[in-house]
Amino acid sequence: MEKKLKKKKFFVEDGETISGCLDRMAKEGYSPTRRIEEPVFHEVSKGGKLEKVVKEQKIVFEGKLID
Repeated sequence: MEKKLKKKKFFVEDGETISGCLDRMAKEGYSPTRRIEEPVFHEVSKGGKLEKVVKEQKIVFEGKLID
């Protein structure tokens, strides 16, 4: 039998809703404890200089194993 981790991170996938991610967490036996938004950067050339610009926000949930 597979041993489950006490804490696990769940990323909201492209084309997935937040509620879809939360449902996936529940199916795996985890309860959300924390929501994190991580910026995804890409480089853009402006006036001969490379600048980092936020392309999108990735949403990550930290889940705790339900006893």
